[in-house]
Amino acid sequence: YVVAQAEEAVSKTASGLYLPGGAQEKPKVAKIVAVAKDVKSVKVGDRIIYKSYSNTDVKVGTEDYILVKEEDVLATVK
Repeated sequence: YVVAQAEEAVSKTASGLYLPGGAQEKPKVAKIVAVAKDVKSVKVGDRIIYKSYSNTDVKVGTEDYILVKEEDVLATVK
């Protein structure tokens, strides 16, 4: 598993319209903050695209994290 923080959903469209919270798409890009010992394909600090319905949401204090299986990481982005 990798532990990541999802990036904020876009609240403003390219044309300048603001979207209410319920209309925003769930982010599918996240930044990795920790990895398990057996994970080889990604490292801390990588930005990933992941399968949006295969993760587990976790809240620690005020921070929200997601747990994603290594095989559910679709790509890394720069």
